Amino acid sequence: MHDPVDDPPPLDQQGIALRYLCAVLPMVFYGVILFVVVFRDRDRLVPALVDVGLGVIGLILMRRRRDRPWPVALATALLTLYSTTAVGPAQVAYVSLGTRRRWRQFISVAVVSWLALAARSSWGGVDQATVVSLATGTAVLGGLTVFSLYLRSRRDLAASQREAALAAEREQSRRIEQAKLSERVKIAQEMHDVLAHRISLLSMLAGGLAYRTDLSPEETREVALAIQQNAHQSLNELRTVLGGLRRDGAPEPPQPSLAHLDALFDEVRAAGQQLEVDDTVDDRDLLPAQTGRHAYRIVQEALTNARKHAPGSRVRAELDGRPGDGLRIRVSNPAPSGTPAGPGGRLGLVGLAERTQMAGGVLRHTVQDGQFILDAQLPWEAAHCDALGDRG
Repeated sequence: MHDPVDDPPPLDQQGIALRYLCAVLPMVFYGVILFVVVFRDRDRLVPALVDVGLGVIGLILMRRRRDRPWPVALATALLTLYSTTAVGPAQVAYVSLGTRRRWRQFISVAVVSWLALAARSSWGGVDQATVVSLATGTAVLGGLTVFSLYLRSRRDLAASQREAALAAEREQSRRIEQAKLSERVKIAQEMHDVLAHRISLLSMLAGGLAYRTDLSPEETREVALAIQQNAHQSLNELRTVLGGLRRDGAPEPPQPSLAHLDALFDEVRAAGQQLEVDDTVDDRDLLPAQTGRHAYRIVQEALTNARKHAPGSRVRAELDGRPGDGLRIRVSNPAPSGTPAGPGGRLGLVGLAERTQMAGGVLRHTVQDGQFILDAQLPWEAAHCDALGDRG
């Protein structure tokens, strides 16, 4: 069965020329010897012409050595039984066959080549010159065998290197695809964190306008202005998130941190959410930016969930922590029975659990004494692998 691995790589013009040169040089050498012999003995002209003719046939057969390596190598080896000028083409064909993995064919041609050498050397009888010629020819045949095996090892090495390069390229492509998928997950999570908070605020403010008839014109104007400001802020934060898709080495915008929580609390209170805060974090200036960003997003999403599932209820946010002990965030709100989950219900908790886990922390949530409690514990030094990115 044909093994495509055994096929030699394509040759360029220099490679082809080099092989024909290796075949022609011995032909020229033996041709000069034949010329000298004929010059001294005219009766040797016909045998010399036959010798050269067979050598030319061997040179022509060389053209098929790559697609028919064994027949060409065997035929040119047989030609050397009667032709010294066919030695060059026979040697090139022999080396070409030796670079394949067809060991039985290679050994059979090696035996035929040596027998042809022995027969040609002993045509005129066995003497010291015959022994020298046979020994020299045997050494050359052995050298060609070693050389062909060396070429085969080089070819195998080159093939393994090409395969390794292709495998590395495939692995790189796989990693790129994984990175793209991871980036999409980051964008989706960050958009959820940002837009869910803003849209829930807009919903609360708009609901106040729709159902409250006791608002004065000034209060109505303030609520409408708050809706406008939140809508504008939503667009700005959305642009920040999506801008990460087009950012080419540009500086990252400032990321939210623990220092931005006061502004977040003021914002939700202005929208009508009842919020009580107990913040006892020590040495907050020493809190790493990455941990602060995770903490901000967790509090933001917890307040959003409270607005969605317990609208109008009082929410309590507790923050505590210090270097070495980690950071704890606890948000609680009443959990009235029978309150249906809004669109995307519980998806926020899934996102929070993923963010907390990637930061190296633990997230728990439970209902206790009629209160829904969200409890997140983060290490002071957040995990280095930030699967949710630095966006928003």
